Amino acid sequence: MSNKFASLAGAVILVLAGAILANAQQRPPQPAVAPATSASLVRSPGADDQRVAILQGLDKVTARAQRIVVPVGKSVQFGTLSVAVSECLVNAPDAAPESAVYVTVTDHKPGNPPARLFGGWMFASAPALSSLDHSVYDVTVLGCSTAAQAAAPSSSR
Repeated sequence: MSNKFASLAGAVILVLAGAILANAQQRPPQPAVAPATSASLVRSPGADDQRVAILQGLDKVTARAQRIVVPVGKSVQFGTLSVAVSECLVNAPDAAPESAVYVTVTDHKPGNPPARLFGGWMFASAPALSSLDHSVYDVTVLGCSTAAQAAAPSSSR
């Protein structure tokens, strides 16, 4: 009985291998895409006083998402959080789209001293790579822009 099982298993493996090989030969080869490197990140376009980071905040208690526009070098309030942006970088035009923002998040709960929750780079393409770990709030990066573009209706961007 074990010989029959072994030969049946071998036949199934051969059929599956043949199907996989045939499928691979029918698809056109995919172009190799080089991963983004820090050398391809540049300051977001615009005058220094007009550069902003566009973030998304989520209040997990109320399930409300809010777009947060933070000027580079400044901070804004989101709930009990103070969200400060030190830098906003984008990939060079010849590289894959990416936005990287250096964010510092401080919690100002009433009755407690301020607590720094996060300080570091957040990436638009990989929000889970470097994220805020908080029981009530989530903050993620949407992109970098200028104040004028961020204020414009989203349909014109």
